[in-house]
Amino acid sequence: MTEKAACPTAGDAAAATELSVAVGQLMRRLRAESPEGALTPTQRSVMGRLDRDGPATTAALARAERVRPQSMRMTLGALEEQGIVTRSPHPTDGRQVVFSLTPDGRKGLTSVRHAKETWLAEAIANALDTAERRTLTEAIALLKRLAES
Repeated sequence: MTEKAACPTAGDAAAATELSVAVGQLMRRLRAESPEGALTPTQRSVMGRLDRDGPATTAALARAERVRPQSMRMTLGALEEQGIVTRSPHPTDGRQVVFSLTPDGRKGLTSVRHAKETWLAEAIANALDTAERRTLTEAIALLKRLAES
């Protein structure tokens, strides 16, 4: 592992700005390629979390998404109205409910992911040469580390 700088440099700050702009542009483009345009980014994130992690309470989802429980209740309410999530009694705490994806919700999520991944794979194939693809693969590992720090 390499030595870490104690304080961010001017170059680090510039890189942070450029990375933030580039990630924002990429996310907007991915959303534009999504067939589920009526869903908010938070709704899509909650759907993905329920798909990956399984059923969860409002409080657990709010913590995971770093939003207030009241905001998560609104998000879940909108998803429930659309038939994307369903609620059921908590298995051990009768005061709580757990939310999970419905079959329609899972189908919609699969469709969204497929559209985004197809667009991105085609963009990588068309815009990057072999060396740039290798660099991108290396950068993905770094981006994951940054996201987890």
